[in-house]
Amino acid sequence: MEFTRTYRTPISDVWAAVTESDRLARWIGFYTGDPTQGYVQFTMNAEGEDNMIPVRYDIRRCEPPRVLQIRATDDFGTWDLVVEMVEADGITTVTLAEMVNDPTAIENTGPGWEYYLDRLTAVMHETDPAAVDFDDYYPAQREYYRLIQQAIVDDATSAN
Repeated sequence: MEFTRTYRTPISDVWAAVTESDRLARWIGFYTGDPTQGYVQFTMNAEGEDNMIPVRYDIRRCEPPRVLQIRATDDFGTWDLVVEMVEADGITTVTLAEMVNDPTAIENTGPGWEYYLDRLTAVMHETDPAAVDFDDYYPAQREYYRLIQQAIVDDATSAN
């Protein structure tokens, strides 16, 4: 799955919003630990107190300010994420890709990333990310992503 957002701001500012713990905390979560060790403990904070469970995020690739690749395993599976950024003419384009091993997760994961990336957009536009309502994403977008999920499964089945 791949998502793209653009911001009229320097790449260094967007990179900081994605990699600095205090900036991450504004839209998705925070980490503890030293990233130079190759991993951190990441805690999501936008889903309420009950969901604030630290998860180890292994840093697979970090090329500031252009590429960050992480892998995490939690109760929902393994997450392989790549964030890539490019800047041209004062506009930074962010592409977040998640390698989905289980297509049945798409109907939940897709709306989730739409929600979090819109929270990032709110932060980058200096508006309140709390105004981004998860109910506008899930279950509202679930059927759209379920159709994508079904197309992937159908393609895989017909290829075999």
